[in-house]
Amino acid sequence: MMKTSDVCILLAVMVAFTVSGFLWFTGQHDEGLFTATWVPSILCFGIYFKLMSLKGARA
Repeated sequence: MMKTSDVCILLAVMVAFTVSGFLWFTGQHDEGLFTATWVPSILCFGIYFKLMSLKGARA
């Protein structure tokens, strides 16, 4: 079962990916590449917070 926080993280990733693709294909390559680096960063933060919530539930 997905939590609300999981949905928010995935939504943020999808928005960043979409904006990155839009910028790239409209000729703004530097801005598209910069925005593309947000995707793994957002996923890493999501994984970190997920692990911290699991650790807190176990303690």
